[in-house]
Amino acid sequence: MNKWQEMYKEKLTTAEEAAKYVQSGDVCASTCGVGEPPALADAIAERAKQEGLHGITHELMLTLHPLKCYLPEYQDHMSSVHWFIGGPGRKAAQSAKGDYMPAYYKDVPPLWRTYAKADIAYATVSPMDKHGWFSYGPAAGEGRAQMERARVVLLEVNENMPRVHGSQFIHISEVTALIENNVPLPATPEAPLLEEELAIGKHISHMIPNEATIQLGIGGMPNAVAASIMDKRGLGFHSEMFPARAMDLMEAGVIDNWNKPVHKHKSIASFSVGPKKLYDYLDDNPAVEFHSIDYTNNPNLIAQHDNFISINATLEVDLIGQACSETIGPVPFSGTGGQSDFVRGANMSKGGKSILSMFSTAKQGTLSKVRPMLTHGAHVTVSKNDIDYVVTEFGVAHLKGKTASQRAKEMISIAHPKFREELTFEAKKLNLIP
Repeated sequence: MNKWQEMYKEKLTTAEEAAKYVQSGDVCASTCGVGEPPALADAIAERAKQEGLHGITHELMLTLHPLKCYLPEYQDHMSSVHWFIGGPGRKAAQSAKGDYMPAYYKDVPPLWRTYAKADIAYATVSPMDKHGWFSYGPAAGEGRAQMERARVVLLEVNENMPRVHGSQFIHISEVTALIENNVPLPATPEAPLLEEELAIGKHISHMIPNEATIQLGIGGMPNAVAASIMDKRGLGFHSEMFPARAMDLMEAGVIDNWNKPVHKHKSIASFSVGPKKLYDYLDDNPAVEFHSIDYTNNPNLIAQHDNFISINATLEVDLIGQACSETIGPVPFSGTGGQSDFVRGANMSKGGKSILSMFSTAKQGTLSKVRPMLTHGAHVTVSKNDIDYVVTEFGVAHLKGKTASQRAKEMISIAHPKFREELTFEAKKLNLIP
């Protein structure tokens, strides 16, 4: 047994014992998605409830576990702050006792280093190697930044967590205590693609040249794009998220990363969520690297790739080109995430395109997602000055470099036909078209 293994053994404890490091008022910061440590978080919530602790928060980008702190009976003791909203934590984030943090994803690590100090930094990590290092796995976005000023660092070691290549590791000497919890990682199976998604994917596929570098966001529409570009060759991949469809494209030889100016031969990402086969693919795969989110989402780095194509989903877009991708009216639904980071990076890229996709309607076809003005209270995710392309199942609207009047006509052209007359009437009322 070497000294790192001895140190590991000394720091190994139970979730209940690790929870005793937490005090009332502590900020407990978790890494994103599969990096969320369920046993530690639940043990802390349970102790807080039993011992009457209060003001403890569980903070992270995206939750995948149905934790106790999201339940009403625990929220007087341990509540949640969401830096991106989704999964089991969405209802808690939308309640009066939940909260969320507006931020561009690229700014999250700097915020942890300056404004949003974590008292407890905790994460699920891969097993330790012989040199004493743990990998943050496919949850590499902000863990290092969270632990830099933390009073306590707690790890939940899980043999199912893939050990990924890249730059985000933590050493046993930096750890206060650790537990072992070999539960299966949250797996998100992909739903069958809808007809509208496939139509959108086909529109976008025509906009992607061979040898471009692509970014794929989360959801069915980016998945439909991936399914539509199997005939492309020489693509590169640089994204905040590594989805299962990127694995498919790599295995098919569509993505080979040979033409990238930086990280040649490597797919670059910061986090990943998907089925188990995706986690198995990422484990010890030198063709994929995970880095801190302030690195992957840096628009200046993105812009170094010629013909960078950014592909993301949005919820609604108004006639002048303001896009809301994170709220339904004033109600938080997801978050800014890295959408704006990649929109701006793609806009700066030579030959780059920023593409936002959405269905033309919502609520069983009764509501147009092309709006005269954004829904009252909606948050602007992509400004009218940053917007480039918008795609629905009915076509492509190119807004960059267009006047307000031209934009209105472009947006009306990709709306569902049954709403185009109404949208034209509203555009005239707004003096957007004569």
